Amino acid sequence: MRIVLVGPPGAGKGTQAAYLAKNLAIPHISTGDLFRANISQGTPLGQKAQEYMRAGQLVPDEVTIGMAKDRMEQADAADGFLLDGFPRNLAQAEALDGILKADGLKLDAVLDLEVPEDEVVKRIAGRRICRKESSHVFHAIYNPPKTEGVCDACGGELYQREDDSEETVRKRLEVYHSETEPIIDYYKAQGLVVTISALGKVAEVTQRAMAALDRD
Repeated sequence: MRIVLVGPPGAGKGTQAAYLAKNLAIPHISTGDLFRANISQGTPLGQKAQEYMRAGQLVPDEVTIGMAKDRMEQADAADGFLLDGFPRNLAQAEALDGILKADGLKLDAVLDLEVPEDEVVKRIAGRRICRKESSHVFHAIYNPPKTEGVCDACGGELYQREDDSEETVRKRLEVYHSETEPIIDYYKAQGLVVTISALGKVAEVTQRAMAALDRD
């Protein structure tokens, strides 16, 4: 299957993508991984991306599209893939259609993870990270530490990242609504969108997604 995963920040796309890709036996292709791989390997696209990033500028669509195209053409993606974070806007969605069409291929589904905006804010703004060990992550509501502000594992101070503040989360949601949400309508016109609720436990959302894709 060839699937695009969409949803607002905080919907759990990365977590669900990993489980779904494993269940479907297809590679999980995320924008973050594409950038890290190309930059660490020093590819021409990675070098271009790094130039823009160092200058504090957005990486142009053509660079991201090029990275995604190269990855989709690798052997392990011959029978399908799950795209996470790409396409991010209409220009990228149209480019993806063109890439697939050139090879006589098409998407099988666009899985839309639906989460109420207030829940998104609650999920992200409640996150607390340990200053000593960043892999120690807690949540003020869903996974609170035994002692407020103190990491259960190592005693380090827990803090809220600037990116996780409510103000920043709401700005990220504005960007999602203006840039990414339009691709849902674009794919709905093609009859590809499958919408599921991303509320509940991780395993429940995965089961919901697998059932929806199977029906599709």
